[in-house]
Amino acid sequence: ECPLGLLPQPPEAFPALASCAYRSCQACLQQYLRIAVSESRVQAACPHCPAPPHPADVHRLLAEPALRDKYEEFLLRRLLVADPGTRWCPAPDCSYAVIAYGWAECPRLTCGREGCGTEFCYHCRQPWHPDGPCAPAPPAPSLADPAAQLVHLEDSAHGEEAEAEDIKVCPRCSAFIMKINDGSCNRMNCTVCGCLFCWLCLQEISDVHFLSPSGCTFWGKRPWSRTRKILWQLGMVLGAPMVISLVAGIAVPVITIGIPIYMGRKVLAGSRRSSLSGCQQCLSVTSSVLLSLFVSPIITAVTVG
Repeated sequence: ECPLGLLPQPPEAFPALASCAYRSCQACLQQYLRIAVSESRVQAACPHCPAPPHPADVHRLLAEPALRDKYEEFLLRRLLVADPGTRWCPAPDCSYAVIAYGWAECPRLTCGREGCGTEFCYHCRQPWHPDGPCAPAPPAPSLADPAAQLVHLEDSAHGEEAEAEDIKVCPRCSAFIMKINDGSCNRMNCTVCGCLFCWLCLQEISDVHFLSPSGCTFWGKRPWSRTRKILWQLGMVLGAPMVISLVAGIAVPVITIGIPIYMGRKVLAGSRRSSLSGCQQCLSVTSSVLLSLFVSPIITAVTVG
């Protein structure tokens, strides 16, 4: 039975994948990859595990040449995004990448795309300005869908389709990303470069980003206020020692006294079932209690530590 379509299939309908050992029928895998590539999710993992698909498997399962070309294009763009020497042509109708090495001293670049030839600056990524300083560079639109820039500009100008905070750029590759106001969390994953970032502060995040007093909340549209962040920090500074002292004050006597009592009762119950004499029972219980008295401080120290 295919775990995706939940229908019985012959064994030859389950192709082997190079990325992992999970199996699904070929029809379901083709539909899964077709949807993933159509939505530009080049980092789409296996339907059953986080392993990314091998490019050879994608080519074997995707029959449409257009989807294959799109998959290759976005793989190339992800590779270029990771290269610090890549500069994207700022022309509005061009998405050509220029690989620039050693151009810091002579920052004049020329787009190599046939019919374009736009000259732009290596530093600010703007049209070439020989007589003026570099201007602040806007986010590069060429990593996302070419229509994304037009949509962003129209929405920014009219404000009718989406609010300004609904469209932001990836902090790593500057691809435009829109977040639907459906109450979802602020942990975002760029489908172009795979960057994991916070929607509120636009910084790449770790697992403890929303637990730190940075002000960013996992749910909600606004970060914490300055007053709330200060109160959180004061609570951590003042409250943590009190909680630790309280736990230690309860754990030390409970462990120190409780372990010998528990061991003595267990040994006494076992010795009664084994039909030992009264002297032997007394000796075994005493030895177990004395041994527990030596071990319990070690356990207490490890627990408090």
